Amino acid sequence: MQQGSQRPIRRPGWAFPLPDSATRSAAIVMVVCALSLAAGVLGLDGTLLFAQHGESGHEMSAGESPNPGHDHHALALSTGSWEGSQAGVAYSEFNHHLAGLFVLLIGFSEMAQAVRAQSLGWARMLLPAALLGAATFLLIWSDHEGWPIGSMSVGETFFGSDHEILQHKTYGLLALTVGLIELYRRLDRLTHASWLVPLPLFAMVGGLMLFTHSHGAHPSAHKIAMHHAVMGTLAVSAGSSKLVSAWNHAFRGWTRSRWETVWAGLILLIGLQLLLYSE
Repeated sequence: MQQGSQRPIRRPGWAFPLPDSATRSAAIVMVVCALSLAAGVLGLDGTLLFAQHGESGHEMSAGESPNPGHDHHALALSTGSWEGSQAGVAYSEFNHHLAGLFVLLIGFSEMAQAVRAQSLGWARMLLPAALLGAATFLLIWSDHEGWPIGSMSVGETFFGSDHEILQHKTYGLLALTVGLIELYRRLDRLTHASWLVPLPLFAMVGGLMLFTHSHGAHPSAHKIAMHHAVMGTLAVSAGSSKLVSAWNHAFRGWTRSRWETVWAGLILLIGLQLLLYSE
């Protein structure tokens, strides 16, 4: 009597190997960055087209050719200038509103960690994703005249006399650096306690920079300066809270701290203020 062949016993589960947690976390970062930047670029194009269309009649009636000069603070003194114009205001407000979305993602990520929401463990990767997305946007699209989208060269953009553009690019470089540090730290690639310091230090330095951030000859310069002063105060306070929390975690062994909640709450307030930013 012929015996039937035995089939190999297959273990229950997926027919293909699932990615590990590090791969899934990296995928979350890449997806959030890609979606955020795509939405930002499309929104920026639409905002500028709408603003430029609204101004086209005025500019053509003036009979003036646009001045391709590199210093948009000087352009603000001439008719049809960028600073204070409808297109310039639309460009600036959109950048601030998009930054607000990135900051809200950071605040949500940190608040989920502060309240120890187990079901939102994936949210911890939103912070590096938001920082890297914001850094990419700032380094490319922060200023319409700056490199790489404007007429200014790399040297003029990063080493020129326009302090507004220089600060925007500095923010971009700092966000890129801290975003990479936080990505590797949250993937457990950087485990030393000293790696807790760059994030709150970035918030404090960025907040202090806001007190000297000027839009030059903008007609609403005083209002903008007040916006920046409030954001700077919140950022310095948030960074200080995070630094205290990091100190308690590193040297006192605290696993939970109310300073984490304070930090996350202040970041959320900054995000809301950026969303409501108006010139």
